Amino acid sequence: MIKFIKIVATTLTLIISFTAQAQTESGKASFYSKSSSGRRTASGERLHHDSLTCAHRTYPFGTLLLVTNPANGNHVIVKVIDRGPYVKGRVIDLSHRAAKELGIIAQGIAPVIVEEFNESVIPFKPAEVFSKPELDLSTSDGDAATPIWVELNQQMKLKKQQEHKEKKKR
Repeated sequence: MIKFIKIVATTLTLIISFTAQAQTESGKASFYSKSSSGRRTASGERLHHDSLTCAHRTYPFGTLLLVTNPANGNHVIVKVIDRGPYVKGRVIDLSHRAAKELGIIAQGIAPVIVEEFNESVIPFKPAEVFSKPELDLSTSDGDAATPIWVELNQQMKLKKQQEHKEKKKR
């Protein structure tokens, strides 16, 4: 009977922990100071204030998280490289750059929404933030531009055809 209770308790714990990670979290975020750059994190990587990284208690190292500031709508994708925060009420510690992009530097601590991010075209940035610029490849006179090597190739072909015609006439 005791084995059965242990198995049920372990199973429930695993189910709760895995479903908790799939959902969104909301709470307070803080950020690392610039002076903490260079120190080793729990994953073994070195912290740098210009990287888009974070500390989270439960997500595995390397997981990409979408962090949104509901006050201004700014969002950023960060990579989990450390454990923490260990202060009650806080859900995430951000790098200085991530906090700057969210607009929470002046506040120090701000409410955020954290969710796992799976589809990233460009690492650490959401795809909808980027728009590809339209390139105007037309020439100023409006004609379609042809590369010089194409024009030279055409001229050489015409010259060979003319030489071939002259040989036939002889």
